[in-house]
Amino acid sequence: MHTTNCFNTFIRVAEDCPARTGEEPPLRGGKPTVACLQYGMIAKAPYKYTSDDVIFATSAPGRELDVKATKTEKHAAREAFFSRGQACMRASSLGKRFGWGVHADSEGRIAIYAVDSKRYQALVRDPKLTQVRAMRSKRA
Repeated sequence: MHTTNCFNTFIRVAEDCPARTGEEPPLRGGKPTVACLQYGMIAKAPYKYTSDDVIFATSAPGRELDVKATKTEKHAAREAFFSRGQACMRASSLGKRFGWGVHADSEGRIAIYAVDSKRYQALVRDPKLTQVRAMRSKRA
């Protein structure tokens, strides 16, 4: 089974990110985008979910699961989803477009920090964290 989880890692905003502050992703056509769903899930519960939790819950198969789905059905859907590699939080619009850095703690649980915040700057300077960038939107 594949995973998108990372540990003791800080995903800095992409080099070509247009946002200079953390922006809440807007709705598109009155409906939430994947970035909106990810933002809402992480912002409301920092360090509660792992990257895998967020990626699956905001994916099409994750959103299609009915509230009444059994634990076995949810587990099977999640296993099928991660049977192939999935894009990680480095590919999320949160870091590519909206100015949010993603911190994964020692247990793989994640939180987001605005690029213009003191906490973001502290995480950038933390020598104990693996530093990576969100993926660029455009080729160099």
